[in-house]
Amino acid sequence: MKENNRTYLLHALLFITTFFTTTLAGEWWVHGIMWPWDDYSWTDFSHGLPYSIPFLLILSVHEFGHYFIARYHKIKTTLPYYIPLPPIPLFIGTMGALIRIKQPVLSKKIHFDIGIAGPLAGFVIALGVLVYGFTHLPEPDYIYSIHPEYEQFGEDYADHVYTYEFQRAQDSLRYAEARTADSLSFIEEGKGGEWSFPEFTAPAEYPNIYITKPLLFVGMEKLFVSEPEKIPNSRELMHYPILLAGFLALLFTSLNLMPIGQLDGGHVLYGLLGYKGHKRVASVIFIAFLFYAGLGYISPADGMMYEEGLFGLPEFFISIPLYIGFLYLALRGLRRSKKDTWMYAVVLFAVQFFISYLYPDVEGYSGWLLFGFIVGRVIGVHHPKSLVEEPLDMKRKILGWISLIIFIISFSPAPIMLM
Repeated sequence: MKENNRTYLLHALLFITTFFTTTLAGEWWVHGIMWPWDDYSWTDFSHGLPYSIPFLLILSVHEFGHYFIARYHKIKTTLPYYIPLPPIPLFIGTMGALIRIKQPVLSKKIHFDIGIAGPLAGFVIALGVLVYGFTHLPEPDYIYSIHPEYEQFGEDYADHVYTYEFQRAQDSLRYAEARTADSLSFIEEGKGGEWSFPEFTAPAEYPNIYITKPLLFVGMEKLFVSEPEKIPNSRELMHYPILLAGFLALLFTSLNLMPIGQLDGGHVLYGLLGYKGHKRVASVIFIAFLFYAGLGYISPADGMMYEEGLFGLPEFFISIPLYIGFLYLALRGLRRSKKDTWMYAVVLFAVQFFISYLYPDVEGYSGWLLFGFIVGRVIGVHHPKSLVEEPLDMKRKILGWISLIIFIISFSPAPIMLM
């Protein structure tokens, strides 16, 4: 088989696999059914399509926006590589997609054009998906088909069902059903001995998945939904597959538009401000991002617990040097000396710790720490200087500032939380 044919086959297999994993993930988010399952059927699989189809459409348009602009500028590039994720709980089925530029980009203008084309193209499709989702919302009682236990409370279910007492009662009922089924199975199978089943023990907490809506999402709710009672509760948004796909598309768009390094937003910022301007602004944004992500991750309150960790030492005192080491590795992306980088890491942690001492309830979003690490260690904070540093024309400048506005209104500081 020729090299090109093998490459095309790889692209196709990755896309098919990603389509499969995102559809399975969609069914889990909507109905809580995860494959493999004894009774899993085509009907179950098809329930994930309203999530996977718009989501992959937006991702594909985004990547092909990069691809076609690169080809327009006669830059050799690959077709999109889709990245599937295993269909397990809390995973969305994919890490997105990417193309690989196969030759140096020598012009600042071309960097800008390729970088901005993908997010703008994907954003337009995401807007269309969200408009459709908001103008085709089901009736408020739709949520009862997912959670029939909510129906007893009517439209005010949110005031009752997210409490520990209610969740414990529901868990106890499910446990009693499992206990009854096990006892009947014991009798039917004629097993010898005495039947036993452990008593129900409730966990210490019942976390609920909470989705934080970005500014654009909230604005579109107010603009396109004439019946406010149809607007999904933030704890139930995952049961609306088209809106969930649109929300994740905005999240991916905002992460790509973050004005750091060689992310799409980094290309845009580099085009607008040039090498030196990008270096200063991107460095400040990256440090601020890490600061927010780790805020409250280790707090003085943790030191009151004294849980035993490695070598019998309190876990709290082990986690501090490990976390500072993590910050050091991430901050190496600033390309400072080792001494300066250690200083930044220690100061960053000290300020986070002090704020947690003064305001214990103030927290960032630790879910961003991994992304910050990837940016610092893999993508890089600074943008390489182009051979040709020509200024952008006014149209490109306007598009550049629009894209940064899109980043702001599409970004969720804490997108998915367990509360």
